[in-house]
Amino acid sequence: MARTESTMLALGTQAPDFKLPEPKTGNIISLSNFNDSLALLVIFICNHCPYVKHIGKTLAKFAQEYQPKGLATVAINANDVPNYPDDSPEKMIEEAKIQGYGFPYLYDESQQVAKAYKAACTPDFFLFDSHRKLVYRGQFDDSRPGNDLPVTGKDIKAAVDALLNQQLIPEDQQQPSVGCNIKWKRGSAPDYLGQ
Repeated sequence: MARTESTMLALGTQAPDFKLPEPKTGNIISLSNFNDSLALLVIFICNHCPYVKHIGKTLAKFAQEYQPKGLATVAINANDVPNYPDDSPEKMIEEAKIQGYGFPYLYDESQQVAKAYKAACTPDFFLFDSHRKLVYRGQFDDSRPGNDLPVTGKDIKAAVDALLNQQLIPEDQQQPSVGCNIKWKRGSAPDYLGQ
């Protein structure tokens, strides 16, 4: 299991727009679909990553719990499907059902949305305020496959609670997410990864 960390996109960054298909419904979902939400959590995940599977059910419960409070959640899979068929749109539908994802799970075939967000790993979390300015990027919590720490979502919960209560989220409390690297198409790994 290769470990890759978040790039820690600059706080205050405006959420890049996107228009991506949701395999489960066939709908095209864009940033504007979430205009009525007080906060938006954009997560880059995939189907086969052990780091994502490790937090999947807790992530699903967290999103369900916070949706009535004003948090919209959307997940995006940008992996290279021809070389990683377990991340196919068909298997995205299956994985969403297994984990209980009640939020849209979108497919970024071109990988352009992942690049716009400077996403690096799965899972990679980006929390935006009502003006869609980035206020948190980093880990779900300290739990990783094999480290025996419980999956609680404490870091992301603290960030969302602070945002919804109009409190500052201290930058020094934002730890990079760690996971598998996004599976870039051959020759298309972005410059920001320094590869």
